[in-house]
Amino acid sequence: MVKSKVLFACRECGASYPKWQGQCATCGEWNCLEEVKVSQKQKKSGVAAGVGFSGSGTEITRLAEVKLESSQRILTHIHEFDRVLGGGLVPGSVVLIGGEPGAGKSTLLIQMASEIARDLGCVYVSGEESIQQIASRAIRLGISDREVQLATLTDVGHVISLVEHTKPTVVVVDSIQVMHSDEIESVPGSVSQVRECASELTQLAKQTGTIFVLIGHVTKEGNLAGPKVLEHMIDCFVMLEAPIGSRFRMLRGIKNRFGAVNELGVFAMTDRGLREVANPSAIFLERTTEPTAGSVVTVTWEGTRPLLVEIQALVDDVQGGYPRRVSVGLDTQRLAMHLAIMHRHCGISLADQDVFANVTGGIKVAETAVDLATLIAVYSSFRNRALPHDLVVFGELGLTGEIRPVPNGQERLREVQKHGFTRAIVPLANKAKKPFAGVEVSYVPTLSSALDVLNEILTG
Repeated sequence: MVKSKVLFACRECGASYPKWQGQCATCGEWNCLEEVKVSQKQKKSGVAAGVGFSGSGTEITRLAEVKLESSQRILTHIHEFDRVLGGGLVPGSVVLIGGEPGAGKSTLLIQMASEIARDLGCVYVSGEESIQQIASRAIRLGISDREVQLATLTDVGHVISLVEHTKPTVVVVDSIQVMHSDEIESVPGSVSQVRECASELTQLAKQTGTIFVLIGHVTKEGNLAGPKVLEHMIDCFVMLEAPIGSRFRMLRGIKNRFGAVNELGVFAMTDRGLREVANPSAIFLERTTEPTAGSVVTVTWEGTRPLLVEIQALVDDVQGGYPRRVSVGLDTQRLAMHLAIMHRHCGISLADQDVFANVTGGIKVAETAVDLATLIAVYSSFRNRALPHDLVVFGELGLTGEIRPVPNGQERLREVQKHGFTRAIVPLANKAKKPFAGVEVSYVPTLSSALDVLNEILTG
């Protein structure tokens, strides 16, 4: 009989301790240690410490002597998905896709499986739905005639036996939180079970070259459920975001060992499943026919492509108490910092005003290239002056009031030109060597000069 030992593992970082304590000394989180029963077999293999596949070789090899084997990526034939993955699925890789309930994770992956199954072996393993439920969804999506192999399993050992017997190219596991291993004496979904199951599937992927696509649950805070070490073990982690009240879905790359991170794919949820959006900028630019105060278009860079989005701002008198600074899709602390910069270097005070900022379409923008556009929208709402529809603004704002350059400035201007915008305010350091036909570009070095150019546009 295999002996077991009790440890306490952190659900955030995976660190283990011999006894319970209030704070994890590794990541600093409080009340995050959970009791884990670890067998001696598991402890010796290193899985209890969160170690993934380490191979079996003991010899040291020089980097220059390593011979690389070129591997052909497996296309999912869903172009937006392939874009986020960096060009397709890599043999032997493990991909984790997370998202809130109802976002469309299972729908997207059954569509992917049906496309891959046309030419290669693909197994869809579900631990949450019956085969009849999966078939019912496939009929609704119009893909019931595809050669996808289905299985309903929750024992990771049975999944491994199935893969070794059928030798498929791609295996979809829905979901990793319901899988369990007989080596662990805890319930499915616990820290030790999720870590052990992910470790065994990762080892199998590296040894056989099989591609595993795992579905992961999320917590109420929107983070991936389970130990944080799970994100370190896999090769690619993507999140399917579903803005409240919107039929659009954003597939965002969080981690990718074989491609660019922060890549964005856009889908529309229909009665026939998820459909790709070929021109994402168009859905984020559904503006009113008449120009309105507090609205301006900017160009943000998502992964490897530019994306046009609308920034809206509303400035209103304080209705008692302290002035509020609220932003949706933007960093609220950065918004407050920008207002201080405008006061210090341009003499415009909003101390008695509430300021609200929003990125339309439910998209979240993290890069600093939208700084100038955010302040331009705030200034427009404060002065109650509508900005022209053909104006695009981008640039990073420094604490000294200077407009700093942004990456890929020329590509952003080409996107502006392609969508028919005729005026742009951009950083001076992003000045192009050749003019852009049909676009009047104003290059500005400081925030005050940008507001001067804007006033000329408004009065002209």
